[in-house]
Amino acid sequence: MSGGTDSSVAALLLQDAGYKVTGITFRFYEKEGCTEYIDDARDLCSRLGIPHIVSDQRELFKTTIIDYFIREYMDGHTPVPCTLCNNYLKWPLLCQVADSMGIYHIATGHYVQRQYIDNLWHITTGEDDDKDQSFFLWGLPQNILERMLLPLGRLTKECVRKIAKERGFLKAAYKKDSLGVCFCPMDYRTFLLNNLPAEAIQRGKFYDTDGHFVAMHEGYPFYTIGQRRGLGIDLNQAVYVKEIIPAENKVVLGDLKSLERTKFRLKDWNITNSAQLFDRDDVIVKIRYRKQVNRCRVTLLPDNTLQVALFEPLTAVAPGQAAAFYRDNVVLGGGIIVE
Repeated sequence: MSGGTDSSVAALLLQDAGYKVTGITFRFYEKEGCTEYIDDARDLCSRLGIPHIVSDQRELFKTTIIDYFIREYMDGHTPVPCTLCNNYLKWPLLCQVADSMGIYHIATGHYVQRQYIDNLWHITTGEDDDKDQSFFLWGLPQNILERMLLPLGRLTKECVRKIAKERGFLKAAYKKDSLGVCFCPMDYRTFLLNNLPAEAIQRGKFYDTDGHFVAMHEGYPFYTIGQRRGLGIDLNQAVYVKEIIPAENKVVLGDLKSLERTKFRLKDWNITNSAQLFDRDDVIVKIRYRKQVNRCRVTLLPDNTLQVALFEPLTAVAPGQAAAFYRDNVVLGGGIIVE
């Protein structure tokens, strides 16, 4: 329970359904020491008459998520902290705490559903297309999926706010949605500057695809594959970041056509049912959270990476990004882009 609208309504809906609910708030990251979210979660649990516990995981969050986030940018990659947090931190920690208390079911306020298909549990998309979070949960194993309860999966955000309001939880009803990465919701560049030695990021050079010098840049970690805005140059034509070469502090720019890819590979993948994914022509791949779909064919390579062959070219495929596979509304798996 984060103290926000979604987790608060999830708790009261579970209680309405007859479950004996215990609320837990993880301390992952606190900007300027603000703990108001803990007080909000505790107050809501008190009103519901349910226990509330707090688990301090700030050090684990730093080493697992924040350090990874910084390291990926310094390697010239585009990190996916929310994906890693959900798959490798938040849900596994929920299971650990639940096990220690003899509790089987675990629940959150995610806008997703699950479905039992061919003797396996699958994440499926939420009813609210604008809030669907299935893209972030492709890495969860069966021993977690089978324990999940997802009370918001068939609701829209508007409906969730209405429930909170009608039940008298006005603070939860009107809370703003959190945006972006929790520990740097706006500008990751400032976050990097504040968390790295002063000499870690140096000015470097932009080049075009023919190897010609174009202009100076502020340091390669400040740019991501596919970026167009914020380059600080005016060439009287649209140019995009095509390649980042950390060892040379070099950023290569090109036109949109030069960014098109028809294949890429994945590491650290998780597949729910390989028979439903490999060597099929009806699989959809997403490399963005919202409204981006491409048909593809997925094969397993000898080096244990997945090759994703696209039916149509896709731009801005960046190392470090996540890719999730779907058929209709069912999540088949996913992985992290290598190249």
